[in-house]
Amino acid sequence: MRLALGSVARASRPLADLLDPAVIRGVLQALRLKGDGTVAAAETQRRKRMTFVNAVRYAIELGQLRADPLANISWRITETVQQVDPRVVVNPVQARNLLCAVSCVGGDGRGRRLVGLFAGMYYGGLRPAEAVAVTLPDCELPIEGWGSVVLHATRLSVGKKWADSGQNHDLRGLKSRPPGGTRTVPLPHELVSLWRESVDTFGTADDGRLFFNEKGGIVESTTYDRAWHEARELALSPGLVGSPLAARPYDLRHSALSTWLNAGVDPTEVAERAGNSVEVLMTRYAKCLNGRQALAKTRIDALLDEYN
Repeated sequence: MRLALGSVARASRPLADLLDPAVIRGVLQALRLKGDGTVAAAETQRRKRMTFVNAVRYAIELGQLRADPLANISWRITETVQQVDPRVVVNPVQARNLLCAVSCVGGDGRGRRLVGLFAGMYYGGLRPAEAVAVTLPDCELPIEGWGSVVLHATRLSVGKKWADSGQNHDLRGLKSRPPGGTRTVPLPHELVSLWRESVDTFGTADDGRLFFNEKGGIVESTTYDRAWHEARELALSPGLVGSPLAARPYDLRHSALSTWLNAGVDPTEVAERAGNSVEVLMTRYAKCLNGRQALAKTRIDALLDEYN
């Protein structure tokens, strides 16, 4: 460790160089980028900047910097919204075929354990880390009609070295929500039935989680990724297997939100269910809104005709 730190020190510029506006601007510009040179997500930029600000303040506290190099620098987060490729979106028939194929993956029930997990992403619009963390006490699963789930946690796969818990998965709050924040998601009956079937067949983990591995542990992202790729090969034609269609489990969430918007659900309601802002939602899914112009024209014509 001492040798590594010494090597870093020799390769680093003096802290005093940060007092040069050109240098500090170069550092801030680098914080905007990912390792491949593309612009990082806004939240990533904020996190990196805060880490840098804290380091600068610590240096000032120790007397290593005589002034704050950031005091007179105007710098903004570069807001980026990556639009969803409409080619990844599956229709309801394709989604059901894929879920059916998941149940056939593995001869030891491995796939059957994951059907409800993937269904939560498609029918509920859940992020994978949210679906992994769902617990039975937070669910309302009636025999008939719609149910609901109160989301309040995620299980992010970050590796033991980076997790606060020392485990592969870190228990965290919801994305873009304050600590302790919740989000209630309505569940259509088709999803309620699948979740009830999962509980009846496999029970729950010791902490109430609906989806868990054979030993009761957290479902690894590598596990459900592998199962998903196997299911695609079973459910899709050879031409579609090589296409972007539902190439990743996360594309099921994209499909859910696109389906809701195209069904005419109010964007505010979709955003609330999905845990996004309306602005981000509409920008991200703009390319997936099929026939919205024609629908708008029809509604405008109908309104105008009422006054003829």
